[in-house]
Amino acid sequence: MRPYQSDETGCSLDFQFHSASENSSCREGNWGGFLRKNCCGSGFKEYLYALGQLANQTGNIFVNSSESHKCLASSKEFTHRVSGCGIEKLKSGSGGCSDFSVDDVTSKFGIELISLKENCNLTSSTDGDWDQSCGSCLKSWEDISGRGLLSVDDPAKDELDVCRFTVLVTVTSSRIADKEYVQTVYKCLGQQNNNTGNENQEPEGEAKNKSNSGKILIGCITGVVVLLIIVMYIMFKRCYKSNDPPKKHAFKDVRLNEAGCPKFSIKEIYSATNNLNDQNFIGEGTAGKVYKGVLSHKQEVAIKHIVNDVNVETFFREITSLSHVRHPNLVPLLGYCLREDECFLLYELCPNGNLSEWLFGKDKKLSWTQRLEIAIDSARGLWFLHTYTEGCIVHRDIKPTNILLGPNFEAKLSDFGLSKVIDLGETHVSSEVRGTFGYVDPEYQCNRQVTSFGDVYSFGIVLLQILSGRKVINLNLKNPMPLNKMAKALTRGGSIEEFADPKLDGQYSAEAFDLILHLALSCTAPKQDRPAMAQVFVKIEEALELSTRETAPIPEPSTL
Repeated sequence: MRPYQSDETGCSLDFQFHSASENSSCREGNWGGFLRKNCCGSGFKEYLYALGQLANQTGNIFVNSSESHKCLASSKEFTHRVSGCGIEKLKSGSGGCSDFSVDDVTSKFGIELISLKENCNLTSSTDGDWDQSCGSCLKSWEDISGRGLLSVDDPAKDELDVCRFTVLVTVTSSRIADKEYVQTVYKCLGQQNNNTGNENQEPEGEAKNKSNSGKILIGCITGVVVLLIIVMYIMFKRCYKSNDPPKKHAFKDVRLNEAGCPKFSIKEIYSATNNLNDQNFIGEGTAGKVYKGVLSHKQEVAIKHIVNDVNVETFFREITSLSHVRHPNLVPLLGYCLREDECFLLYELCPNGNLSEWLFGKDKKLSWTQRLEIAIDSARGLWFLHTYTEGCIVHRDIKPTNILLGPNFEAKLSDFGLSKVIDLGETHVSSEVRGTFGYVDPEYQCNRQVTSFGDVYSFGIVLLQILSGRKVINLNLKNPMPLNKMAKALTRGGSIEEFADPKLDGQYSAEAFDLILHLALSCTAPKQDRPAMAQVFVKIEEALELSTRETAPIPEPSTL
C-alpha cells in the first residue's frame, strides 16, 4: 500500500477497493437517501474504503473540499460511476463531525463504535440469518446520533449521516486488511433505499394511477395511526394519571433546593466567566463546555455549561445525588445555576488540568513518583466511593481525562454524570451500557449489570496508561490491540523497557513497575479475579515504598 501523500492529481486517496457487486444494476440502495442516485453504490463503497485507508495511516477521516473534488475527478472510470451522486458531502471543513479524527470518534462515539463493530460482524452469516444479522447491524448504524455534538439543536439528516459515516470509516480503518468484512458491512448498510433518489421513473400514466392509489392508502394508514395515537394517549393518561409530575421547572427547583447545594444567579455566572468569554474556555466534555471563572469573593472555579436536553440527566445526578459527597480526592461540586434553556455546574478549579494532558501531551512530563502518587490518590477516591455509607457509588467513567490534578498534583476524580448508586444489601443495578470506548468492562457490556468491579477494570486500564504513556487502543496499527492485551503479551516474554513510557527516561524502580503492571492486569481480569479498590490502594502504596527505598541515599558509616 502506498504512503498517504497527495499524488500529481492532488489526491491522497487510493481507489483500489472493488465491491463484490460493483457490476450489478441500480438495486444496491442509496444508503437511506444519502446518495442522490441508486446507481452510485459501488463507487461510494470504493470511496469509503479509500477514506478508511487514509484513516488507518493518518488518523484523519475526510479530505477537504478541494482535495475531495480532485479525488473524484482523478479517474475517468471512477468519475463516470460517481458523477452527481452526492459523495462530495463527505468532506472536512463543514464543522461538526466532518472535522473529526479517528481519536475524536473513539472518544465521542466509544459505545456506538463498539456496538457497530460487534453487530456488524456479518462475515459468518448464512442466507438464513442474514436478514436478522444485517438488521442488528443496521440498527447500530441508525442509533449513532451526533445531535449532542453538533452546534444546532435540530441538525439536518445529512449532518447526522456524516457523523454516522465518521464512525463507519473508523471501523473500516481498524479492519482495513479484512476486505471480506468491509464488503459485507457495506453491502448491509448500503442496501437501504429511499425512492426519492431513484432514477428509474415509471411511465406517467402508471405513476398517476399509483399516485392516486397511494394517496388513498396513505389516507387510510394516516387515519388508523391517528386513532391508535389517541387510544394510546388515553391509556397512558389512565395508567399514569396519579403519578403526573409537577411542572418541569418547578420540579427541578424543589428537588435542587432539597439537595443543599448553593444556587447561583445567571448574572453571577456571566460575571465570573466574563460572559463565557472564549479566553476562559478550558475544556469540553460529553455534557458541555467548561470555563474558568472567578467568583465575587475571588475564588477560582471551573464552570460547566450544559445546554443540551440530552445531558439534563447528568445535571440532575450530580446535583441531587452527589452534591453532599465530599472527599479530598473527589472534585467538590460548589453550586449550580438553572434556567429554562440551560444550566451550569460550579466545581473547584484544579489548576494542573487532567491526567490525560500530562500523559499524552508533548510538552508535559510526570516523574515515576508523581505517577504513583496520582494513582494512589485516584484509588483512594474510588475506594471511598465504593464503600460509601449510604450505598456503593459506581463512577462508570474512570479515565485519564476525569482525573484532575490540583495545585500540588494531588489527584481528584471528576465528572459523576454517569454514576450509579447501589443500595446497601444489593450487589448490582441494571443499566444501559454507558462509558468511554476502551475503558468499559467487557462483562458489563454483556450483562448490563453495574458493579464496583466495572470501575476496577477501568482503573486497571488507567494504570497501564500511567506505566506506558500509550492511548487505550491504537487503531492505526495493522492489527489493533487493546492496551491490556498488549501488556499481557509482554509478560509472556517481553521486557519492561518495551512497555515503559519513554518520557520516564528509565528513571523508575523495575520492581515497582513490575508490581503495578501485574496489579493492572489483575484489575482487567475476569470479574471474579479482580481485587477490590482497597487491595489496589495497598499495592500501589507498596510500589511507592519500594521506589522511595531504592532512591533513598545510603547513609555513610559513622566513625567512633
